[in-house]
Amino acid sequence: MAEKIQKIIDEISNLTVLELNELVKLLEDKFGVQAVAFQVPTQAKSEAPVEEGSANVDIILADAGSQKLNVIKIIREINPNLSLKEAKDIVDNPPQKIAEKVERKKAEEWLKKFQEAGAKVELK
Repeated sequence: MAEKIQKIIDEISNLTVLELNELVKLLEDKFGVQAVAFQVPTQAKSEAPVEEGSANVDIILADAGSQKLNVIKIIREINPNLSLKEAKDIVDNPPQKIAEKVERKKAEEWLKKFQEAGAKVELK
């Protein structure tokens, strides 16, 4: 069976983009399914994809980057109850959960702020 699958993969890898697009459409029609585009995470996006239907997400600091002071400021902006030392401990010891059950739109706004500060953040 593995040899059969490998042959199919070899054939698909020789297709042009237009031929591959046509193949996908034919497979969708044949099996009554819809293909979903896969996005490779980049630094401009969170490291882990978030389900579209999620109303609330957790914000997790994966890497503080080089501008740690700016990241600490953002963390304290999200959670003003944290002391400076607590925020610094989060930045110095990633991965750390910054906030739980944050509205998706608000979490994406925070994500942009972290990325501007050079930090890597995940939304889960």
